Amino acid sequence: MVGHMTDWPFASPIKPLKAKVRVNPPEGDGWVYEPKWDGFRAVAWGGTEPKLESRNGKPLLRYFPELLPALEQLPAGTVIDGEVVVVVDDVTQFDQLQLRIHPAASRIELLSGEIPAELVAFDLLALGGEDLRTAPWSERRERLEELFAGLEFPWHLTPVTSDFAEAERWFTEYEGAGCDGIICKLDDGTYVEDKRVWLKWKHRRDCDCVVGGYRVHKDGDKIGSILLGLFNDDGDFHFMGHCSGFSDHDRVELLRQFEQIRSDESFGGDEGVRVPGAQSRWSTGKELDWIPVTPGVVVQISYDQLEGGRFRHATRFERWRPDKPADECTLDQLERPEGVGFSEVVDTP
Repeated sequence: MVGHMTDWPFASPIKPLKAKVRVNPPEGDGWVYEPKWDGFRAVAWGGTEPKLESRNGKPLLRYFPELLPALEQLPAGTVIDGEVVVVVDDVTQFDQLQLRIHPAASRIELLSGEIPAELVAFDLLALGGEDLRTAPWSERRERLEELFAGLEFPWHLTPVTSDFAEAERWFTEYEGAGCDGIICKLDDGTYVEDKRVWLKWKHRRDCDCVVGGYRVHKDGDKIGSILLGLFNDDGDFHFMGHCSGFSDHDRVELLRQFEQIRSDESFGGDEGVRVPGAQSRWSTGKELDWIPVTPGVVVQISYDQLEGGRFRHATRFERWRPDKPADECTLDQLERPEGVGFSEVVDTP
């Protein structure tokens, strides 16, 4: 929907500026650094018809009605790029945020009271009808800080630093608050829609997992992916996700090897233990056709995030671990490090 020209200097929706992942973050003059929060990217529109839109331009207020008063705080013609988060025990919780996307209005109303969402601002695209997208980041940030001085909770302002050493400290210390990494920006950079201009320095964690099964490739003569699991303290074997980063040659050989240790079952245990194919909000349907193997082969993988008790994205193969016993591959590897809380990191009115 096109905004009223008396409100916004450009039409909605927009396609937010993106970031590309970098293993080695940039440093030097001109770079600034901000924490990356684990939430839903959102563009907030203040005016006669306030709106909150996702990175894909979908309306979000239906799922987060409690954020309407926050949008009403904005001057007409103001557009903010930011993140919707849910904070529990002073940590952003993506799992809890996901629960808010529900088809039933009654459920949304209930959850908006039980786990209310909050807003983290990190860029200002328009203010009072003035288009700021061509202004340098440094000016947009200064104007955002001035605007933020007049806002109230549930708004938060993400911190920023030009000191690389401080950004390195944030990368480690803020993880316990729900910080998912660091966004690197040029202080003279303009806001270019739908382009990967910013750089994303993300956490990448290693984990030793046990292979609990596999899926055959659609060609039928090789491995499609291996299914990964971890044990809890009671010995229950939890399904965690999958890994598929193998060469064609290795896929053929892996199928031969895993066919020799096929089993009737692998994942499972007491009630509540996640198994492949279990229907949930995170189900993709890809795990429904799989072959169990005797849990004993250990593999080291790397992953970026957890969601719903499992790896959010496909993992990356690092190496096989024939030296490690399978029963030592436990869920306690996934514990989030302690550190400062969310409220200690962001600026809150």
